[in-house]
Amino acid sequence: MTRVCLLVVMLWASPMWAEGAQIYECKADSGGKVTWLFREPVATLLLNGNTIGRHYAGPTWELTDGSVVIGKTVSNAPGATAADIPWLKLDVVNRRGNGLLSKVATVQRINTHGGVAQGTCDQPGSFLSVPYSADYRFLSKED
Repeated sequence: MTRVCLLVVMLWASPMWAEGAQIYECKADSGGKVTWLFREPVATLLLNGNTIGRHYAGPTWELTDGSVVIGKTVSNAPGATAADIPWLKLDVVNRRGNGLLSKVATVQRINTHGGVAQGTCDQPGSFLSVPYSADYRFLSKED
């Protein structure tokens, strides 16, 4: 019998902090109702108070060392309030570069504040930028 030991390792002692906005577009949903639909995040990634990258559509995380990961959501949990975007667990589905993100397998978005679109949209094609912040944890798997 073969045993597989899987160790999940957090790559930094503290999570990266993101500050930015969740961008929404006023569009018809699947039922034809005009509403704010999520388009993309736009955020700065900070570690120990220093800018070390950015977060954008994909969802993508790109660091100044050239390493990049793209994730796919596999689970979520509600934010602390109705105004907070959900906490997410994402599996990395694509990567490039040899920097800090090169061995990341999972991304967690936690401790979210803000980011939820509120109110009605009256002008299809218009955009809404909602400020948010969150912690991101980058985990690797080692055999």
